[in-house]
Amino acid sequence: MKLFPYALAAGLAAASASAPAVAAVITGAGATFPFPVYSKWAEAYRKEAGIGLNYQSIGSGGGIRQIKAKTVDFGATDAPLKGDDLDKSGLVQFPTVLGGVVPVMNISGLKSGELKLTGDIIADIYRGQVKKWNDPRIAQINQGVTLPDANITPVYRSDGSGTTSIFTDYLSSVSPEWKSSLGMGTTVNWPVGQGGKGNEGVAATVKQVANAIGYVEYAYAKQNNMPVAQVKNKDGQFVVPDDKTFAAAAANADWNAAPGFGISLVSQPGEQAWPITGATFILVYKTPDKPEQVAEVLKFFDWAYKSGDKLASDLDYVPLPDKVSDQVRQVWSKDIKGKDGKPLFAAKGS
Repeated sequence: MKLFPYALAAGLAAASASAPAVAAVITGAGATFPFPVYSKWAEAYRKEAGIGLNYQSIGSGGGIRQIKAKTVDFGATDAPLKGDDLDKSGLVQFPTVLGGVVPVMNISGLKSGELKLTGDIIADIYRGQVKKWNDPRIAQINQGVTLPDANITPVYRSDGSGTTSIFTDYLSSVSPEWKSSLGMGTTVNWPVGQGGKGNEGVAATVKQVANAIGYVEYAYAKQNNMPVAQVKNKDGQFVVPDDKTFAAAAANADWNAAPGFGISLVSQPGEQAWPITGATFILVYKTPDKPEQVAEVLKFFDWAYKSGDKLASDLDYVPLPDKVSDQVRQVWSKDIKGKDGKPLFAAKGS
């Protein structure tokens, strides 16, 4: 599957005389992090339900702007909104899947998983303090690995990005210098390197630029056959990114610790935990202008929770635990209503 298109339009189902009086397409925009799994889900859902999804993969910042402008049925972001922002905007936020942000490199002869990095080294690469691949700090933890005497080109997201939010949240958690000088956000003032738009653009730029390093959602690295690094986690273990290490990071997560399920999963404890793990989120209005459209959005994600786990796992995302998806459904039933005040989704037991 090619992951470079910026939009998917799955299932422009033709309406027939016997079809229910609902729109054939639901619209969304935002995070590129979940684009691969939303694409797979949309394809399968169209075949099963006859409802298509038109999703614009424009970055989390763009998704937040579009849902606030009411130009789409749902927004998508990897950088969860805070409770006061949700309340002020009249939005409901819920997670869909978990995944990992991974460092990808373009170093001649280097195999995937061969290079080891620590969070403070990654931070200093992106701060412009570690400039060459054979820097003594990198060489010390990579004895036996041939490292070139070559300048490192860091590649970052040029657009407002939830992937960047997860990545900089991680760097802030492991590097006091990063936290004080650059901090966490969907955009930061990168001191060095080159920008790429979307996970797609970062992956493409790293593949094109010799000795580059970038950060992308794992599915993009895997499907583009890009070497990834091992990263040292909070327990001091070097781990490789995959669905098992992402799941280990989320194993003890308290989803009720923040409004809208908006918790951080970086630098979680656990020997197997991948340290740059995050969830991705959907935003819809509590009282939408087009309730029939949002009802279809909820049906789509309800189907994804019930039937989309294997498709997600095949792309190395981690499905939500059943207890969390059940909590999400309860929020839908309680908080998302039509203009008549009736819930747009009826959860069991609600």
